[in-house]
Amino acid sequence: MLTSKEFWKAAGVRAVKTFAQTALSMITIGQAFIDVNWINVLSVSGVACLLSILTSLAGLPEVGGEQNDS
Repeated sequence: MLTSKEFWKAAGVRAVKTFAQTALSMITIGQAFIDVNWINVLSVSGVACLLSILTSLAGLPEVGGEQNDS
């Protein structure tokens, strides 16, 4: 599973989506571009991305066969 190209592609897509969703959630509507604490946004989003990859190690339903459906 971990050596599968399909697994890493699916895990990467999930991690990028998690990064984007986290970054968007941290930007306040109406906040000026210059007022956003971009270091904080990138830091928190990066941690969320890493956690997404680690969570994917438990199995990805998109890849199939690795999940226990009981």
